[in-house]
Parts: sequence; structure tokens; C-alpha cells
Amino acid sequence: MLRPRITPCLLVHKSGLVKTVGFDTPKYVGDPINAVKIFNEKEADELIVLDIDATSNGVEPDYKMIAHLASECRMPLCYGGGIKTLEQANRIISLGVEKVALSSAVIDNPPLITQIADVIGRQSVVVVLDVKKKALFSKDYAVFTHNGRKNTHQSVFDLAAKVEKLGAGELVINSIDLDGAMSGYDLNLAEKIRNTVNIPITFLGGAGKLSDIEALIRCCGIIGAAAGSLFVFKGVYKAVLINYPTLAQRDQLILNAEKNDI
Repeated sequence: MLRPRITPCLLVHKSGLVKTVGFDTPKYVGDPINAVKIFNEKEADELIVLDIDATSNGVEPDYKMIAHLASECRMPLCYGGGIKTLEQANRIISLGVEKVALSSAVIDNPPLITQIADVIGRQSVVVVLDVKKKALFSKDYAVFTHNGRKNTHQSVFDLAAKVEKLGAGELVINSIDLDGAMSGYDLNLAEKIRNTVNIPITFLGGAGKLSDIEALIRCCGIIGAAAGSLFVFKGVYKAVLINYPTLAQRDQLILNAEKNDI
């Protein structure tokens, strides 16, 4: 039976694991390989690893790091960062990664989605859209690339529909406004995206407690709930501690969401 996925998202910067706020001021929180080992023990549903340096610096994916991550990871692994060609995507999949995540490349070269999907399978192609509200009270959101520094001036809703048609198998919608805020997901955005596309969606940005994940599931049903700060910080002082809900906790929050579904 299909069920919502709860996914830690790890950001890699200068070979270390970091956490950002509003896509800025990366704070070192540990070693990526150690984090993977802990999430293995906690039986995480899957894992997203994004190298936030590769695209911005115009460098190749770090294949040595990716191979190390894939060899340690006992759950489905999605990697993104610096992927611009079919050859790069194919090489990453050959290292044992289940999914490749594309971001700025889908703006610069939209047919790349189709090219990669035709070779490695649509289910292994994830498109990550980093979004920000166009204005404080706007109901539309623009897509940004290069760690939130470059505005594409494209609506997330238009682009989401476009990449689905091109062959994307999954969307990750990442809120720049809520990155690191730990104040809850943007449920208005989530609901609108849910009504725009028919492929699996994962939302990232804003989760600060398990009840935020519950609220997202209640809003959107079978959905992916990803988080960074929630799974690497603990307590009001944000002490670094890798954590993840137990299977019983995951089952309970899904039950709670279903019971409160209106």
C-alpha cells in the first residue's frame, strides 16, 4: 500500500554536511557519511543529498563522494548537484544511486529531462524547483536557481506542469522563504502544486516538528515530506543531533492525519 514518505534532506557544502536558513549562511553540522549511517539505523524511508556547491561553482558532481554515499546507504538515495548531461546522470545511477535530481539544468536545457528519462527511466528522474513568493502577499511563486541567487522569472505552477510533460518522474518543491524557519510547510503552495501535476511530489522547507508533517499529509494525502533542520537539530537551542521518527511514530502521525482529514 502506498504511504507518505518522510525524507531527510542533506546539504553538502565543501564536503561537509550543512544547514542553511533562507539558502544562506550554511552552518556545519557534521559528516555526510556519518549522517547516512545514523539514518540507516533509524530506517529512514529514503534520503535526498544535494551538493549545493557543484552547480554554483560549475563543477562536475563529486563521483567519489557519491559512490561512498551509495555504498553506505541502505535506503533509496536521490542525489542532486552539478548534473548537466545524460552521461553524468547515467554514471551516477551506475554508482548505485536510485534517483538523480535536476535543477538549473532543466531551465537551461529542458529536453535533458526527456533524454535522461528515456535512458534511466522516468521513475529515476527528479526535478527540484526552488521557489520564492513573487511578493509578500502574492499567490504565485517564482523558481530560482544557483542556491536561490538567480531568478528564472518562471511561475512554479507553469514549470511544474512543463517538466511533468517532459518526463520528470517526481517533483521536489523547496521553499526558499521557509528554509530553516521550522515554522511549518507552505500548505497553500502544497495544495496548489498537488492540483497541478499528477506525478509524486515531495515538499521541503519549513518543517519544525512532526505535527508539521502531519498537517502536510492531511492537506495533500499521499505525499513526500522532506526536512533538513527537523532531522539534524534538537531543542530550542538547535543542538546538532541526527534524529528521525520511529516506525511507530510515523504510523501514528499518518493515522492522525487521516482521522483529521476533512
